[in-house]
Amino acid sequence: MPRTCSVCSHPQKAEIDAALVVGDAFRNIVERFGTSIGALFRHKAHLPVGLAKAKEAGEVAQADSLLDQVRNLQASALRILSLAENAGDLRTALGAIREARGNLALLAELLGELQQGVTVNIVQAPEWIQLQAVIIQSLDAFPDAKTAVVHALTEVSSA
Repeated sequence: MPRTCSVCSHPQKAEIDAALVVGDAFRNIVERFGTSIGALFRHKAHLPVGLAKAKEAGEVAQADSLLDQVRNLQASALRILSLAENAGDLRTALGAIREARGNLALLAELLGELQQGVTVNIVQAPEWIQLQAVIIQSLDAFPDAKTAVVHALTEVSSA
């Protein structure tokens, strides 16, 4: 007969489950609740699906809250811009424009409409194709290395 999970029968099971769901380090959970790392590892498979979904729902709610805050900042920046323009205060208007632009960029990034980072475009130039052929041909004396290089070049080309 299989042994009962020591964490499932632990008096503080709910707190342990919550700590596991939020990703606390096992060693911290062990220190707080007096369990073993092995027991925690085995118990992770017993975590209720509802707790995992609750964490996801919490993350979605937090993201929605952040989005709302950025939208409120954008509305405030546009309101200040309008007031400054009506008052003829060009310096404040320019500041509000800068803030509105920053908010727009942040909103676009949060909504996945703006991706930051470096994009590398690989072009199959004739020089590159010729270089590949020279490299592969020079590896004729080393069949294992040649196979590895051909495999790697094929993966790069297909990606």
